[in-house]
Amino acid sequence: MKFLKRLVFKLYVLFLMGFTVWYGMFMYPLIFGFEGKEEAAESLRELSHSKSADEEMFDRLIEEQSRTSRTDLGFKVIEQPYIEGRFHHIGFSVQKDQASICVRCHGNVPHNKSKELRSFMNMHAFYLACETCHMPAEKGEPGYEYRWYDKDTGKLVPNPRVLHDIEDSYRSAVRSYPTYGNYGAKIAPGIEENGKFRWLHGKKDMAFVERYISEQERLDQEQKSQMKRVIHRGVSKEPVACKRCHNEEGQFLPFARLGYPPRRTDELTNSSVVGMIQKYKEFYIPSFLTPGIEDDDEDKEEQEQQAEE
Repeated sequence: MKFLKRLVFKLYVLFLMGFTVWYGMFMYPLIFGFEGKEEAAESLRELSHSKSADEEMFDRLIEEQSRTSRTDLGFKVIEQPYIEGRFHHIGFSVQKDQASICVRCHGNVPHNKSKELRSFMNMHAFYLACETCHMPAEKGEPGYEYRWYDKDTGKLVPNPRVLHDIEDSYRSAVRSYPTYGNYGAKIAPGIEENGKFRWLHGKKDMAFVERYISEQERLDQEQKSQMKRVIHRGVSKEPVACKRCHNEEGQFLPFARLGYPPRRTDELTNSSVVGMIQKYKEFYIPSFLTPGIEDDDEDKEEQEQQAEE
């Protein structure tokens, strides 16, 4: 029995050795030494240059995606995919607000009437809740408390640390570009009762809005209007004017208590934009910069109202 096992083992070893020698003698010339190798290589080179114009364009676009464009905007540096011929930066994105009841219908960029001013106003929506400007306390009533809430959870959060990073960037020997406005949080009004703080809109309001959105198709126009009046209860016809925040004395928002450091507060309360609006009752933008062919009456009325404020 042992003799048989040894014989089988030796035959197995001899078979492997023979197969290895045969494989090497057969494959080596096939890969490295076959006749016509140069002709085959030339054929492959020609094949690689036979791509269509569409294929070459696709290859070029893929290559460009690996390249990035670094742009110094003055207040920060952005790095984004390089796109030939494009000069507007496209790499800045803002975190969506998952906690606001207003954006459920109006969206994260709610201002769209005034074509000239909507970008400026939507920029404020990055870090100010809708209620901050559109639900001020009534005259004669105690003012609201203003705090920061997390855009994802809606919970009360400390003042954003990045505000101090902005202040530190002024003093640092190495130039840095902290992000303005994109803090992952928003300022919103609330009320403090018996030592506890609550927002003007809470979970109950969110549930009401979500139910209205899901079931509004079952309502007629009059019923929809009735529910919208409930949802918009407390919304002022006139929003807070720019100069109520951007002035040196008696600011609408308590910048220091909200974590804004001194230099940033000074910048916000000496806004050249608001100064322009105060100085000129009506200011004009060159027609070639105006989006669209001509403004409708509603756009003009909103622009005039902003100028008067």
